[in-house]
Amino acid sequence: MDRTFGENDTKSADVHDWLKAARADILFEATSLNVESGQPAIDHIRGALNHGAHAITANKGPIVHGYRELRDLAGARRKRFLFESTVMDGVPIFSFFDQLPVIHLRGFHGILNSTTNVILREMENGLGFDESLKKAQSLGIAETDATHDIDGWDATVKTAALITVLMDVPVRLEEIEREGIRALSGEAVRAARKDGRPYKLICRAQKTEHGVMASVRPEQIPLTDPMARIDGASSYIYFETDIFPGLALTEENPGLYATAYGMLADFVRAVS
Repeated sequence: MDRTFGENDTKSADVHDWLKAARADILFEATSLNVESGQPAIDHIRGALNHGAHAITANKGPIVHGYRELRDLAGARRKRFLFESTVMDGVPIFSFFDQLPVIHLRGFHGILNSTTNVILREMENGLGFDESLKKAQSLGIAETDATHDIDGWDATVKTAALITVLMDVPVRLEEIEREGIRALSGEAVRAARKDGRPYKLICRAQKTEHGVMASVRPEQIPLTDPMARIDGASSYIYFETDIFPGLALTEENPGLYATAYGMLADFVRAVS
């Protein structure tokens, strides 16, 4: 099993040297998201699989930029490449579909970014955009640099990951129509809530005869839609399949441990 380096151990910045020195059976990869290339996470995971270790990641980048290569490499090495924490924390989205053989996913929609959800709610309550962002940061929901959330990149990468894995359709980020919430004014957000059609940052994907059409953008949602009731740090996704017309998963205000749980659950799957 994984070994922890002591004070007298030789340390190396090279993942291959580390894997060899640690005699690692499993690599937990949790570097920051690189939207443009998915690196260095892809190299870390590739190195682990080539070494003969299972690879578990919470990083969405490798799914979008290297999924098929890493999946095939894991299969060839008879190891597991698992990534349940990449979307909706540790909610078992990917393993859920493992339990639904020969199901074909036709489309999905949902709310997958909690930071924008919190900001929009605080704006509805009367705060300005900057104040709402600071509130989300004080709650530990938004990072110091929340650009990826505000401009829709986080939700777009998650959408691409779901399309790539669950629909088995490679998609480039630039193929997904993306619009964040930065341009929304407090007045517009409060007026939308008052009219019974609050703004939410919605992810959508739909299979068509021309491929998959996907978008991430602010939309006004009627109060009768379940997405209108998704508040705070909660997330929601609705799947349309050929057998089941609608399957929905809701995550209610997860704690800070949820992502760690997803990686722990992947660890259990890998070694079971």
